[in-house]
Amino acid sequence: MSDAPSEPTEPLSNEAPTQPAQTQPAPTQPAQAQPAPTQPAPSQYTSFAQPQPTPYQAEPPAPRKRSNAGLVVLAAAVAAIVGGVSGAGIAVAVESNNGTTTAATTAGPTSITVNNAKSATAITAVAVKASPSVVTINVTSSDEAGTGSGIILTSDGYVLTNNHVVTLDGDSSNTTIQVETNDGRLLAAKVVGTDAIDDLAVIKLQNVTGLQPAQFADSSKLNVGDTAIAIGAPLGLSGTVTNGIVSALNRSITVASSAVPSGGSSSDGGSGSGGSGGSGSSPFNFWNFGGGSGSGGSSQSQSTTASSTISLSVIQTDAAINPGNSGGALLDSDGKVIGVNCAIASASDSSSTTGGQSGSIGVGFAIPSNVALRIANEIIKNGSATHGLLGASVEDVTTDGSATTSKTVGAKIASVVAGEAAANAGLQAGDVVINFNGIPITGATDLTAQVRVLAAGSKASITYVRGDKTVKTTVVLGTLK
Repeated sequence: MSDAPSEPTEPLSNEAPTQPAQTQPAPTQPAQAQPAPTQPAPSQYTSFAQPQPTPYQAEPPAPRKRSNAGLVVLAAAVAAIVGGVSGAGIAVAVESNNGTTTAATTAGPTSITVNNAKSATAITAVAVKASPSVVTINVTSSDEAGTGSGIILTSDGYVLTNNHVVTLDGDSSNTTIQVETNDGRLLAAKVVGTDAIDDLAVIKLQNVTGLQPAQFADSSKLNVGDTAIAIGAPLGLSGTVTNGIVSALNRSITVASSAVPSGGSSSDGGSGSGGSGGSGSSPFNFWNFGGGSGSGGSSQSQSTTASSTISLSVIQTDAAINPGNSGGALLDSDGKVIGVNCAIASASDSSSTTGGQSGSIGVGFAIPSNVALRIANEIIKNGSATHGLLGASVEDVTTDGSATTSKTVGAKIASVVAGEAAANAGLQAGDVVINFNGIPITGATDLTAQVRVLAAGSKASITYVRGDKTVKTTVVLGTLK
């Protein structure tokens, strides 16, 4: 995909950078909890890469009267609100005695505007802290273009994003990438490596130093209800900040694969139950989530690199994310990355006015930070990442009286491959897996997603039901090829 990458100047981890972090006091007003929206159940899931939007036409601002008293907001006052970030990246509105409005800025990027320091919230502080670590990614091929987002990993330009962003939904491996940083620089970038199984990719910005790497949190310590803040470029609007909560953890979904076929291009982006993928009509189409394993089940004994769908284990959030947020950051209340935004669920889009594509209904998904960091580190070191292989074909348990009916919910083993992980651990056809590494398994998609999260050779605990007995054992995963 590209020349061999140089070693990054900093290790990628969920630890804070080596430079001392300054203490950030709590905001003067607590952030208000945002209730989960009561939207109708979605009829399909979609990812949210899309073509570059039509330029917006600004309307003249309405005149307004402002009192001179107390309208000078000093950068130092804002710095007191956001603490350790010292107001970096804040544009502060200042009105002089003659009524002329100007902008007083502190050092650093200037995309986050604070007009009233007294009402700044914890969300403001997170936006100020993390925005310099999020970039806008513009991707073009010979006949297509699209916009996504990315997260800065190192000061010398390694950036994490989605695979479907850099491949234009799997339509092309020969793309030109230009990145816009938070402080307005336009930089060329090359692909270091891609991972279609977990929809992640690493790119390297060219000839740059001094970028602000993002800090990563430990996603295994998240709780449902935790604050979730998304930063990215929905509809091409760079630096957009939205917030909500962590709605669910270990959610398993299936999306159309963005793997580029061996020929280097794709006319239909995959078919089958996973939807159309990236079609030739427009880049960054919404992905239609399919029906999991489908009638034929989900085979883990064969490679899924070129299959029509992939299974992901994700964080669900109600923070508004839309086309263009792909690859951007989902953050906690400390401004640390908890996930890489990758997809949204959508209800029927028959009334959509955006070319058949619908926006956020409050059900979005992000790849957990622990998974993203593992993949990123492996790509930077080796050019690719590994994934676990169970060596079994699995299918959903049904209740319709068919042969796959079971007394318990889980993923039923349809067959095992001799010499692979499942067979070596003693699993047999007919066993129903109900737990994998402490995570409840309710179907084939759950099991496939959890297996793919782990690196090849990983050990995992697995609990299954055989007849009237519940058995717990350990498996050593093989390598997905």
